[in-house]
Amino acid sequence: MRLREVRPADHRTLIGFDRDSDRQIGGYRHWATHRGANGSGDDFHFAIETLHNRTLVGSIWIQADPASGRFSYGIGIGPQYRRCGYAADAITVLLAFMFEQRYHKCEVSINGSNFASLALHGELGFREEGRPRDTELSRGEVRYPVLMSITADGFAEHQPAFLAARGPVRPWRGRHWRTPRRGRHWRTDHLRPAR
Repeated sequence: MRLREVRPADHRTLIGFDRDSDRQIGGYRHWATHRGANGSGDDFHFAIETLHNRTLVGSIWIQADPASGRFSYGIGIGPQYRRCGYAADAITVLLAFMFEQRYHKCEVSINGSNFASLALHGELGFREEGRPRDTELSRGEVRYPVLMSITADGFAEHQPAFLAARGPVRPWRGRHWRTPRRGRHWRTDHLRPAR
């Protein structure tokens, strides 16, 4: 899974992912053309792409507040790519990146009837903070937001394998830096004096 900047050529695929594509055609084109290259300070929009064949499977929006050390995001995965683990991978990569950038808390608001997203965020280590009374009536069903969050420490506790795979943060060393530890076949028997 890879997060990359949204390119102007991506707008057709993103429109196809959107259920309300008639209303959003101009919006995606405008965003990809005018804001995709330079971004807007603390708001980012990334494309979610597979590593294997570079297929665009969705996008993720990030709103960050560096002063408070908090950020939030919204994620959209194309219908044909849902339930394949792409959202979980993209969120994990995003969290690791943002926490490395010295942010300390991620807060998201999820529709209470979106059980798949609630379950996904629960599996990733998010904790429910509350359910505001701000309900919305749409097409005969009541919708309410569920506020969930995760801290940098909570992410480190819940995803130790992911952080270990990335290795320790050593900005002064290159990717191929070796540890002073010897391999398992290295022996010290030949260094001992003979008796």
